[in-house]
Amino acid sequence: MQVAIVYDSGYGHTAKQAQAVAEGVARVSGAKAVLLPVAENGNPWETLENSDAIIFGSPTYNGSLSARLKQFMEDATRPAWVPMKWRNKIAAGFTNSGAMHGDKLNSLVGMSLFAAQHGMIWVGLDLFASTNPEDKNRIGGWLGAMAQSDDASPDVTPIKSDLETAAHLGQRVSEITQQFLSGKKA
Repeated sequence: MQVAIVYDSGYGHTAKQAQAVAEGVARVSGAKAVLLPVAENGNPWETLENSDAIIFGSPTYNGSLSARLKQFMEDATRPAWVPMKWRNKIAAGFTNSGAMHGDKLNSLVGMSLFAAQHGMIWVGLDLFASTNPEDKNRIGGWLGAMAQSDDASPDVTPIKSDLETAAHLGQRVSEITQQFLSGKKA
């Protein structure tokens, strides 16, 4: 089972979050994560078509997705959307911004709408929000994993609980994908 993680990262913080998602994916036996940073993968269409799930990730800039992830979405029209090659694939998303809230929900909504337009099946978080900064889902997202990064090196931010939330999302997507695939008719 292959789970592709398509993401953009401006300064390394969202890449760190993507790596945590990949670690969560790998917690499930038989699951393999493939990291696809959009800045380095011009045409990942075959890899994505061969993936069982796709998790999208982007920093939130000015309340929206990064320009590079938006460009990826536009570029997907002819090779993936028109022929509906991602129909019934499991999808999920994660985002990161400098502010605690920073309109990250808008980025996740953009990702989930993109997935819906492709006929994908969206998986959100199954974690209650916590007011404890050491707990998973401290920001309180349901649609996907949210992280907050201070204006500091990705070596120190986002914090451990945000990365654990991202890993939880990766594991959840792997588990749901495994369930979905085992129920498919040959």
